[in-house]
Amino acid sequence: MSQSSRPKKIRVIGGGLAGPEAALQAASLGCQVTLYEMRPHRSTEAHQTSDFAELVCSNSLKSESEFSAPWLLKQEMRQAGSFLLLDADATAVPAGHALAVDRQQFSMRVAARIAAEPRITVLREEVTLLDEADDDTITILASGPLTSAPLAAELQRLTGSHHLAFYDSISPIVDATTIDMEKVYFAARWDKGTADYINCPFTKEEYDCFLDALTSAEKIEAKAWEELPADRRPEHLAAAPAPAASQLQYFEGCLPIEETARRGRDTLRFGPMKPAGLTNPKTGRWPYAAVQLRQENLRADSYNLVGFQNHLKFGEQARVLRLIPGLEHATFLRFGQIHRNTYIHAPSLLTETLQLKQHPRILIAGQLSGVEGYTESIASGLLAGRYAAALAHGRQPTPAPRASANGSLSHYITHAETKRFQPANITFDLLPPLEEDLRKRIRDKKERHRLQCERALAAWSAWLAQG
Repeated sequence: MSQSSRPKKIRVIGGGLAGPEAALQAASLGCQVTLYEMRPHRSTEAHQTSDFAELVCSNSLKSESEFSAPWLLKQEMRQAGSFLLLDADATAVPAGHALAVDRQQFSMRVAARIAAEPRITVLREEVTLLDEADDDTITILASGPLTSAPLAAELQRLTGSHHLAFYDSISPIVDATTIDMEKVYFAARWDKGTADYINCPFTKEEYDCFLDALTSAEKIEAKAWEELPADRRPEHLAAAPAPAASQLQYFEGCLPIEETARRGRDTLRFGPMKPAGLTNPKTGRWPYAAVQLRQENLRADSYNLVGFQNHLKFGEQARVLRLIPGLEHATFLRFGQIHRNTYIHAPSLLTETLQLKQHPRILIAGQLSGVEGYTESIASGLLAGRYAAALAHGRQPTPAPRASANGSLSHYITHAETKRFQPANITFDLLPPLEEDLRKRIRDKKERHRLQCERALAAWSAWLAQG
């Protein structure tokens, strides 16, 4: 094989979720891949380990309910041979109708898979330069929402665009042995799946007491890493003042509970503390409100508080969260936190094949591209790895079909209204609607979703068959 006919090398930056999936996909398609991860030499504000595929926030990859949007996305990924989803399935813990994993076992399997792939070379070092003029290398930038300041500044130089930033959150984790099991009960909402969630039921009086304590609790106004020092900020942020907690640009899909509570006394009861479908076997009724706990690992010795991310001081968290029935004497293994989350303005920068418009040998994958969620990040890495492999072999990649969940997610981030662009999870709103005659004839939403899923899977299978 001549030098000119050899596939280009692929460089993947980031060892989170999108990066390893992209590296494994490209390697499986015959490409030599170098995977860069800066941890442990330089950590981030939220990571606790230097492991590949560390799940920072929760351990859930969302619903496995048939014909739901998250189910559809995962089904497409399984058909395409997603390596990380295979490891997620192998390390699943009981979570009702959701796919949740043992974080440690999941990361260990991903690391072993990477180590066993001879076409992948791992370099534990920070990347601070993106050489757009390198004709022999395809780069996938999957450095995530906590991209280091030097690399963020380099990306800004390359794109000529300001980043958008918001603040994402981490839920608390409680020691299972310290939960008062006499006060709680196992149930799945509407009895979907198995009864794997611990439910902490509230009376109205208990809810009012909890809400008053929550809304008056002392918040963390700003952490040192939220107020990035000038020498670690991208140039356009160097002179920016630290944001006050009340001014942080939270992602609407992941609001801290204290922010949700301030929107009305019943807001939490229609959000993370929704009691609907959670019949208490002791009373035969739904509680006034409920907090759900989801199993954190295979040993079932810890549980996370579903949707209970917050920005309170740790001492305040302990005081407030112990007002939850069943958690009066709880030991918290991790408190809630807020972390910076950075993403590019994808509608103006990316093509549907995740390539930078001005620098097509550089692809952006994962949360940095504007997708939100674990599964969505892995899916983005899957596509980026396949697209990069096509480029490395001298072919222009074909975008995932618009009718599919993967294609619809990519279409959203690259075609969204530019002034209001925010990261997105996969939802049916992103998929093309059914034809008008079907919409008029079929009123049942579940049946519509089933037809959308069938159409998406057919389009996805045809795209895969085209190679």
